[in-house]
Amino acid sequence: MLDIHFIRENADVVKEGARKKHIQIDIDRLLAVDEERKQLRQLLDEKRAEQNRTSSLIALAKGDERTKYIESMRYVKDSMQEVEEKHTKVMEEWQKLMLEVPNIPDMTVPEGESDAENQEVRTWGQIPSFDFPVKDHIDLMTSLDMADFERGAKVAGFRGYFLKNEGVLLANAVSQLALMHFVKKGFQPMIVPSLVRRENFMGTGYLPQGEEDLYKTQDGEYLAGTGEVATMGYYMDETIEKAQLPMKFVSYSPCFRREAGSHSKDTKGLIRVHEFFKWEQVVLCEASHEESVRLHEELTQNAEEFLQLLGLPYHVVVNCGGDLGLGQVKKYDIEAWMPSQNMYRETHSSSYFHDFQTRRLNIRYRDADEKLRFPHSLNNTAIAMPRVLSMIVENYQQADGTIQVPAALVPYVGKETFDGKILGHTA
Repeated sequence: MLDIHFIRENADVVKEGARKKHIQIDIDRLLAVDEERKQLRQLLDEKRAEQNRTSSLIALAKGDERTKYIESMRYVKDSMQEVEEKHTKVMEEWQKLMLEVPNIPDMTVPEGESDAENQEVRTWGQIPSFDFPVKDHIDLMTSLDMADFERGAKVAGFRGYFLKNEGVLLANAVSQLALMHFVKKGFQPMIVPSLVRRENFMGTGYLPQGEEDLYKTQDGEYLAGTGEVATMGYYMDETIEKAQLPMKFVSYSPCFRREAGSHSKDTKGLIRVHEFFKWEQVVLCEASHEESVRLHEELTQNAEEFLQLLGLPYHVVVNCGGDLGLGQVKKYDIEAWMPSQNMYRETHSSSYFHDFQTRRLNIRYRDADEKLRFPHSLNNTAIAMPRVLSMIVENYQQADGTIQVPAALVPYVGKETFDGKILGHTA
């Protein structure tokens, strides 16, 4: 959420930010409602002051004079009730409009309407060349009994899957390597809830716009699609010490997404599923644009280094305005090479928000002058599973149908090749 004072003083900047993000919002209507809100608030204050004065007079008056003041008080109460009703109605519209105002993208964010216009920043690694027909991860993992997609669909429905045998070893190994990698980077590990209250989604900016992609329980809670939501809610309505900043978390959680609007995309395999598991980097830092930019690059580098540990070729793209979310100031996507599709596919998203989320969540700290400030927030995928497993098995496939285990995972897997056997026994 942007500060209403900032919006009043920089309406043209806010309008330009919305245009660049291709988000429809009537800023002029917001400002008109805001002015009406202020006038009604002032009128209410005047009515309450009049009520207090009349109450004092009633307490001192007697006889006919007291009766006169009591009658006057009835008039004040009736008129105040009318103003309160108007104010409540105006506040509802004001709050709705305020929640729809997008954050302003950084000047380095390129123009564009969709991810097709994101711009490549850099690449890493050698794209593998195979002297045999390339298989996709579905065939590879099915033939080695690492996954079962047919029974996954039978049990869980569309996009359902089972990981089995060496598929489980691989997922566990990736998770353990990620935990060690990011803890060594100074991140505090947490296992966070997936079942989260609505306030946390409002605070992080996933609601109200993203409701169609969330699973909702009969009790009005939601299943989160990222550990960011619960982690950001950890300090909701709290004041933290400046000395604690920056606060760095790597949070693990099961994640759930309806994938609304993507029914024709990646209908098979592990790329786009409804239930998955993820480690997420989340950072709170002091309210400084320079600090946000520095940490944004750091988080992105952390994720790149993890893909380098896995030996997966990738590239980094900077997202265009139309591919930014409501609260994002700037975002990088990291995409790893997918041999069966002959293209890069997304594995990480790295974003910073300034105080957009912390203002909505009411997270504050005291600066050097003891002034209360809203810290800045950032997040970046540490690693998401099972999606990355598909890139690993495809990039490391061998002519005989087995899969080489990336060197960094061997200590966690206990073997150098996935061959359909566990501890020497056929699965």
